Amino acid sequence: MIRILIACLLAATVAGCTGSQRPQADPSQVLSRSYSDPGPSTLTLYTMINTRTGSGAHTSLMISGSERVIFDPAGSFRADVVPIKDDVLYGITPAVERAYRSSHARETHYAKIQTVQVTPQQAEIALQLAKQSGPVSSAYCANSTSRLLQQVPGFEQIGTTFFPVKLSEEFGQIPGVVTSEYRENDDADLQKGLAANNARLNQLDATSTN
Repeated sequence: MIRILIACLLAATVAGCTGSQRPQADPSQVLSRSYSDPGPSTLTLYTMINTRTGSGAHTSLMISGSERVIFDPAGSFRADVVPIKDDVLYGITPAVERAYRSSHARETHYAKIQTVQVTPQQAEIALQLAKQSGPVSSAYCANSTSRLLQQVPGFEQIGTTFFPVKLSEEFGQIPGVVTSEYRENDDADLQKGLAANNARLNQLDATSTN
């Protein structure tokens, strides 16, 4: 177990699974940015994978139900227009989702994206579990996501793990999962990607409110 934690911590330092030190939104900010996707209820597992080694670097879960959020445990994503409470990102519009995946995909990492349609009841259970999770410790991104999924009816077979790729493999066994990859070849520095996408979101927000 100690070797597992050391390996996860080393991956976290370069990939964004670094512990929650993000500014915390108040309820009014969360409410003002709340977004509900008009499509079916879904769960989407993101796995950030090192392009050279194939090892997993970060895990997160987008939940689309009565509202769409991303459970981003111990994540690094920040954007001025995205309220954050503990490790839940709110207001996940299509533009924010694109910014999220773009920020993580770069020369050194790509995003594996696995989506499965679920019932509204399953999505609501996942949503409430994410909101109740509280801030997650460094290197526990896959662990906390796997434990959340185990509590959603239909996902009980997911095993507890510290390894993002292992969780991705198990999630891929769920009937109906659709898998894709998102890649970019920009700078390896995660912070540069975050800054660039934050600027794009701010520009979009300014345009939409004028």
